[in-house]
Amino acid sequence: MALHSLHRVTAHKLDSEDPVAPARNEFYIPTRAEITQNAEISRPDAPSLYLCGNSLGLQPKLTRQLLDEELNVWARNGVYGHFRHPHSRPWVTIDETVTSAMADIVGAKKDEVAVMGTLTTNLHLLMAAFYKPTKERYKVIIEHKAFPSDHYAVESQIQMHNLSVSEALVTIKPPVGSKILPTDHILSVIKEHACTTALLLLPGVQYYTGQAFEIQKITAYAKALGITVGWDLAHAAGNLELRLHDWDVDFAAWCSYKYLNAGPGGIAGLFVHENQSERPRLTGWWAHEVKSRFLMDNHMRIQPGAAGFQLSNPSVLDTMALLGSLTVFGNYTMTALRAKSVALTGYLETILLSRFPDRPFSIITPSDPDQRGAQLSLAFDGDMMEEVNQVLQDNGVTCDERKPDVIRIAPTPLYNSFEDVWEFVEELRKAVDVVLARRKVLSMGTSS
Repeated sequence: MALHSLHRVTAHKLDSEDPVAPARNEFYIPTRAEITQNAEISRPDAPSLYLCGNSLGLQPKLTRQLLDEELNVWARNGVYGHFRHPHSRPWVTIDETVTSAMADIVGAKKDEVAVMGTLTTNLHLLMAAFYKPTKERYKVIIEHKAFPSDHYAVESQIQMHNLSVSEALVTIKPPVGSKILPTDHILSVIKEHACTTALLLLPGVQYYTGQAFEIQKITAYAKALGITVGWDLAHAAGNLELRLHDWDVDFAAWCSYKYLNAGPGGIAGLFVHENQSERPRLTGWWAHEVKSRFLMDNHMRIQPGAAGFQLSNPSVLDTMALLGSLTVFGNYTMTALRAKSVALTGYLETILLSRFPDRPFSIITPSDPDQRGAQLSLAFDGDMMEEVNQVLQDNGVTCDERKPDVIRIAPTPLYNSFEDVWEFVEELRKAVDVVLARRKVLSMGTSS
């Protein structure tokens, strides 16, 4: 039996033994015809290969029902939906429908989590409370290839304090010849700038390489040196097992539209450790305690915990979209989801290595499962990445490209199968062969 056939047999076996497999039925999987604009695609009604949950998660089937329910409440009850709700979800406390489940996903106490705003807005609110530069300690340490939004937010926070970005911003670059940031290297940079650093802000998972950072170890090291520690968990929430409370993280923020499947631009979340919840912060009406919020006396009585960082009432519809996904998450533990994720990503790596003995790409994501989430980043040789990705798209495969040369593949445990992974590698093999054949023809034409 051919090697690729053996891999498919393995995929079938792994899917049949997968305790998380039923979760796939809770999501809409776009067909090949729906996901691509290629009118001549084969098997147009077959499920597409969607391996892009690190960019936008698929829609849970429950989400539409929940949104329709709230639209009906609005249509039939108007303003009374704030307090009188046929499904026991009054809008004035709508965030309470998701806070506990979100706290479980990030390893926090319920009072340490608030569901609110968007990722960058929440980072700004948190930095306004936690970045307090002094003459001695004023620097912010981030990674050199931080997601642009984070980089811009940190720069603007530094500038708001009338400090020079060139002097106050420290970026951690990978060691020479490496694309990842070893923990020891991160710690060495922290140590070098410890006496002048006020804040460390790193991602739980690096978006480009897929590297998962050692949050617990890095947090403990930096805090022992008197540095406040925050984390951007956009690519980690719903992906890794997190223990934010136990790890003594000061604060964290994340979005919900990637692994948390809450839809494009979905409502975000933040974490503030209970030991830090009393610090001054920017406030708004929704930071006021619930029982006296509508007295309208302009006398602030701040809610305890992370809820006291809220500004305005959260979008009911966005919160319902998140609830649709968190309900599916509630059927499984993060331990079970992480175990499947490790197996899926490991299976992907194994097949890639066996099916591409002469690879036109390198896998820049760490091989150690403890140092990666549900993602492998393939850096392609030369300038072939965009061509390969286009062929994949034309054939109903959805991944994610990051210029100049990387395709990111994210096998997501809630809705991706081992069969998906096997099929993806076969489609990638075909796409690479198509691109190489085209280039050979062009090369022969040029030489003649």
